[in-house]
Amino acid sequence: MINWSAIETVFLDMDGTLLDLHFDTHFWLEHLPARYAQHHQLSTEQGRDHIIPMIQAERGSLNWYCTDFWSQRLSLDVPALKAEVRDRIAYRPFVKEFLGQLKISGRRTVIVTNCHPDPLALKLESTGLDQWVDTIVSSHQLGKPKEAADFWSDLALRIPYDPANTLMIDDSFPVLDSAAAAGIGHCLAILAPDSQQQPAAPHPSLPSIRHFDELLPLPGLGKL
Repeated sequence: MINWSAIETVFLDMDGTLLDLHFDTHFWLEHLPARYAQHHQLSTEQGRDHIIPMIQAERGSLNWYCTDFWSQRLSLDVPALKAEVRDRIAYRPFVKEFLGQLKISGRRTVIVTNCHPDPLALKLESTGLDQWVDTIVSSHQLGKPKEAADFWSDLALRIPYDPANTLMIDDSFPVLDSAAAAGIGHCLAILAPDSQQQPAAPHPSLPSIRHFDELLPLPGLGKL
């Protein structure tokens, strides 16, 4: 599935790839509408009917991921509301085993995420995920989402990499398509990002897995 002998750098998405997307799904579709409704003395259904179309209208843009934008738009402290459900932040299956083997293999690991710095800090505090990788880059540092065509060239200015020897792992098909179009030579789709939802169908042209145990052990390494 992956020619590991050609891989020097591994770019890793965070939400839905390393961490269970259920936290974000629950927050945006359930918790935030409920707290918005409470704040404005609406029914939960009215809150959801108001917020969900607003969120969907920003899909694929940096605003979609930006807690500053949503705090201002909704007149709510969105990072504080995220902290209310921090107990739902969790690793996906076999992530630590996979990251541990990447570390032993000597490959460079970089989390490349669309997550805003505020919830990113919350997730790192809750999981210690930053201890498993070499560095983390948020798309908000570059001013554009991973879906943008020029994101990957801007990323190379911050984290120099050889696209031909780089693997990008993500649960977002549009992000993977963007990475592949930018010349990243190896892309892998995650099909089960949310533990509470059914897995997606495989990507039409890229290799796909449900969980990281499908990649373990890495060549030359035994089980940890």
